Amino acid sequence: MRAAARIGLESPDQPDVIALIDALDAYQRSLYPPESNHLLDLASLCRPEVLFAVARDDAGAVVGCGAVVLRPDHGELKRMFVSPLARGQGLAKALLHRLEAEARSRGCRALMLETGIHQHEALALYQRDGYRRRGPFGGYAEDPLSVFMAKSLDG
Repeated sequence: MRAAARIGLESPDQPDVIALIDALDAYQRSLYPPESNHLLDLASLCRPEVLFAVARDDAGAVVGCGAVVLRPDHGELKRMFVSPLARGQGLAKALLHRLEAEARSRGCRALMLETGIHQHEALALYQRDGYRRRGPFGGYAEDPLSVFMAKSLDG
């Protein structure tokens, strides 16, 4: 990652962030049918139990985002995305680590996620970072297009 890139907790309700979320939605819709897309809408991302991180380049442009929904017994990683033009710089890993640290600092002891089988780069990132496959959690059902993963934040 370029040293000038920065990651901070921000509101998702900003025009440049909304544009990135729209790009993520279009990408997801190109890969999966509606019943296999588990997207959080903007109103849900603005709730107080959601930590929303934004990566900005040295010019201040939004180049990535990610969120953690804090639940009583775990956090759920959602909306991880790096703009295609900003990939290969370590931003996804930096976003992931920032979200893990923020969740941990709020007492979260484990993160879970659902992602799709066609997102090979995301799956590799999560696996390298200690996430392990598991079955569905929360309100998710078994889906042949979904991969469920979890990581302990203890220690």
